[in-house]
This record gives sequence, structure tokens and C-alpha cells, in this order.
Amino acid sequence: MIICVSANPAIDKRLRIDEVLVGEVNRANSAEAFAGGKAAHVAMAAKVLGEDVVWIGLLGGQTGGEVERQLIELGIKVVSVRTASTTRSNLEIIDNSGWITEILEPGGVVTAEELAEFRSTCQKVFEEAGTDPVVVLSGSLPPGMPADEFAELSAAARKTGAKVIVDASGEAFNAAVTAGPDLIKPNRTEAENAVGFAIRSDEDAVKAARTLLDRGAKAIVLSLGSAGLLYCDRRSQPFFARPPKVEVVSTVGCGDATVAGFAVGIQRGWDTAASIRIATACGAANCLAALPGQIARSDVEKLMREVRIDLAA
Repeated sequence: MIICVSANPAIDKRLRIDEVLVGEVNRANSAEAFAGGKAAHVAMAAKVLGEDVVWIGLLGGQTGGEVERQLIELGIKVVSVRTASTTRSNLEIIDNSGWITEILEPGGVVTAEELAEFRSTCQKVFEEAGTDPVVVLSGSLPPGMPADEFAELSAAARKTGAKVIVDASGEAFNAAVTAGPDLIKPNRTEAENAVGFAIRSDEDAVKAARTLLDRGAKAIVLSLGSAGLLYCDRRSQPFFARPPKVEVVSTVGCGDATVAGFAVGIQRGWDTAASIRIATACGAANCLAALPGQIARSDVEKLMREVRIDLAA
């Protein structure tokens, strides 16, 4: 079982527009609204790949109800904690040049009572999950939730025997790393912010990965965009996974699909090379998907054969 935890889910609205004109009236050519937040994308992609998936999240108002409805329609088990604040809405704008502009709401304030229920709900699901589940803690934290929340949930999940993957940013990421998760998945910008130096080369990427391992994580998958992924742990030589070139519909959710692929590999007991291969293929497949996280299994299977693995120098 793969358990995806979302502290700050959303309804994401995608607008397609000819050109974004700042300070003027902009008319969209099309609009789509779909369940979002990083953990939702992970859950969707893992479900497509055939895994049993549970999604835990804070949901409020009509927006929260719509998130739940859509996830259930995709065959994902939803365990929700209701909030007084309405679930946020995010905006993704794609113009004709291919530029993607995202506007992300902060989310509603979480009360102390809601936070306590969220924690107890997560603990219950972790304990009842059965043999060796994979817990994915991903996305942002809403106002009112402490920065070390993912660190605390990581520790709680690992005590039940679960493997833990963390994909977060900022203070939440820094705190979670020190809790010793089994895998962290920062992108280039998140890693640069965490280590304090720019990643401009493969050598920089390896240096950053080892810096984060020294802080407590057991393994890292560092996302480098079109340059692929770097995998690094404490035992073996780092290596890069290079994806094939694909026609990009949108890059939103590619990192989440990558996390889903690695979670599936861990859940199935695959070795590291196979897990990173499917993770890379999932990220590339998300570029082709009509909506974030809603990848095609056939695309993943095809792209896996085209991923190139290179040992780091």
C-alpha cells in the first residue's frame, strides 16, 4: 500500500491563454479544474500503475468536497479530516509560447483541534496499513501547521515499519531531512535553497546530494528537470537517470509523478536502478499527460526502455 499525505490540497485551475498581459484584461481560451496538491498527483500516478493507494488530507468547503469526489472517481481511497477553512484553489496559466505561470494560494489556517485530528488520523492509517507500506509526505504546509510537521509524521510512520518519502520545500523540508526519511526528492531550486549554493553541473548536484545525506536523509533523488534525476545514498556510487526527449504539454506534476514511480518501485521490492528507471519514466510521462498526475501506463512502459543510466564521475 502507498499512503499519500496532503496537508494542503487544492483544486487546481488550468487556463490556456494566447499571451499574459500584465496589468490588462486577459481572456482565456479554455479552463479546466481538477484535484491538486502534490500528494494528490502522487496518488493518481501510483494508482495508474496498479497500486493500492490511500490519500489522507485536510479538506474544507465545496472545494474540499470536489477534491474528494475526483479522487474517489479515480479509484483512490480518501481519508479526510474536515476543516472550517475552505480548501484552497491554485491557478496555472499556459500561454502560446509554452510558458507556465503558477499562482498558489497559501491555504486556510488549521486550528489546533484540526491539527490534532489530522495527526491521529495519520497515525491510525499508518498502524492499520499492514506489511511494509510506503508513506509519501509531500507538498506545502498550511498556515497554523508547524514547520516540523513532516518530520514528526516521518518519525511516526517509520515506527510502524513504513518506508517514508518526503517531497517538500523550505523549513518543512529542512526539518524533515533531519528526521531520517528513507528518501527525499527535492528539485534543483529546493536543493539549492537547502544547501546554500548553486547547482550548475553534475558535480554540483552530487555535492548537494551528499550534503543533504549528511543531514540525515538515507537517500536522495534530486530532480534536475530535463537533465533527469540524480540518485545518491550512503552506500553506493551516485548515478544519473537521463529521460528521453518528449513533447511537453505541461511540466506541472512531473516531480510528483517521479515520486510515485519511486514509491511503486519501493513497494514492489525493486532494486534501486529499476526504481529510478520507472521514476524517471513517470516524470517524462507526466509531460505528455492531459492533467497533472494522470499519466498513461503505456507511456511509462515505453519510456522506461528509453531511460539512460550513467554513473556519476
